[in-house]
Amino acid sequence: MATTRLSDAVIPEVYADYQAENTPEKTAFFESGVVVRNEMLDTKAKTGGQEIQIPFWRDLDASVEPNASNDDPADMASPNKLGSGLQKARISYLNQGYSASDLVVELSGSDPMQRIRNRFGTYWQRQWQRRVIASAVGVLADNVANDGGDMVFDGSAALWSRKAFTSAVFTLGDAFGQLSAIAVHSLAYKQMVDADDIDYIKDSQGNLTIPTFMGQRVIVDDSMPAISAGDPATITTTAVLFGAGAFGYGEGDPEMPVEIERQARAGNGGGVETLWERKTWILHPFGYQFTGDDITNRANLRGRTGADTTVDEFSPLLADLRKAANWNRVVDRKNVPIAFLKIKGA
Repeated sequence: MATTRLSDAVIPEVYADYQAENTPEKTAFFESGVVVRNEMLDTKAKTGGQEIQIPFWRDLDASVEPNASNDDPADMASPNKLGSGLQKARISYLNQGYSASDLVVELSGSDPMQRIRNRFGTYWQRQWQRRVIASAVGVLADNVANDGGDMVFDGSAALWSRKAFTSAVFTLGDAFGQLSAIAVHSLAYKQMVDADDIDYIKDSQGNLTIPTFMGQRVIVDDSMPAISAGDPATITTTAVLFGAGAFGYGEGDPEMPVEIERQARAGNGGGVETLWERKTWILHPFGYQFTGDDITNRANLRGRTGADTTVDEFSPLLADLRKAANWNRVVDRKNVPIAFLKIKGA
């Protein structure tokens, strides 16, 4: 009986037009407004290169008192300077491939092209969300190392509480109203549920499925930090409070977003087909520079061969996004709509 091959089931030009059921735009981070797609970032993601620069004007300093006018023509006022700053972001060029054997279930079903597209869509959706979380963890590490932890409330000696939450909120001072969502590990979410602190609002279908806490949308993801330490060991979880537009998102157009590779000699001449997908993303927290001071060297791992291990990866890995050395805040704390809360996990 003939076997369906990837090249039979997938036509790259048509496949690319299929809409996956799971895309970054359908994550809680995107739907809550924490991550906002930006036309400027889309454009910059298509320009090539490693780094983009985003200049901005700083706020006027409201602590400077205005001049008192008079009618003396010899009394000359001196204008203040309008400061500017520069954000820097890295473009991430990513790819993943799966062989026909990995996708055999989809190949044997009906509409294999849509099924494979959905499977890849789920993979990329999870990777996108993990890059948002990893970047937030890196921002936290930089804040503790270089800014005195002014975005963090450490309540790790106790379980979840409203008092701990508001303490994290008010690291923003009078700018606390920017916050609109909170991402937590399921260990923290369980504490919130046990305390009967969760309310639900209706989704687009009218079902009460979206959890909220004190008006903040709750995003539950077990890739949020949960670190075990000490003797006896205790778990500390980190929750991240976000405001709308805390992250900007742009997507470029890879030259070959979808490609089928066939190795005729593989399988002792039987041949092996692999489907590759490629993504070009910018995911960047507002108010920061990605310095790229500590990027992982290339490594011949997970079947990779031929990599020059003396050279940095061209795009940052998740581990690089988590490093304090790669981030630098360039705006006032109150202008960054992010806060962190550490609590006891259990």
